[in-house]
Amino acid sequence: MADVDTRAAPRSRTTTAERPLSPHLEVYTLSLTMVMSGLHRITGVVLCFGILLLVWWLVALSGDAGSFQTAANVLGSWFGRLVIFGFSWTLFHHLMGGIRHAIWDTGKGMDHPEREQLALASIVGSLTITAIVWLVALFIG
Repeated sequence: MADVDTRAAPRSRTTTAERPLSPHLEVYTLSLTMVMSGLHRITGVVLCFGILLLVWWLVALSGDAGSFQTAANVLGSWFGRLVIFGFSWTLFHHLMGGIRHAIWDTGKGMDHPEREQLALASIVGSLTITAIVWLVALFIG
């Protein structure tokens, strides 16, 4: 044993370290929870822009009648209603995603079938709440 050199050989500047590679994206199969994770991030960004729309409406409301009428015409058009519908679904979907994350924070729902069920419940819940809100708004006014 005395003739074995235990000192590490010095590395040259051109030698690269042997580092583990993370798996390529093709290794992963797309799951509902992966889609929901990305969608939760996207809805968060969309909500930031939707808040600007809400602020524009509030500023128009506090302004003169002409500015409010302009905002009412834009938001009351078919395109404006479509944008508001999308904003409301985005709001409820992001809310459902937040509830799903709050459930995970308690340590529940982390097993595979429960994760998929919570993701599906998030989609169904956001669509249901959006439909209820819009039906109430259209029929009750």
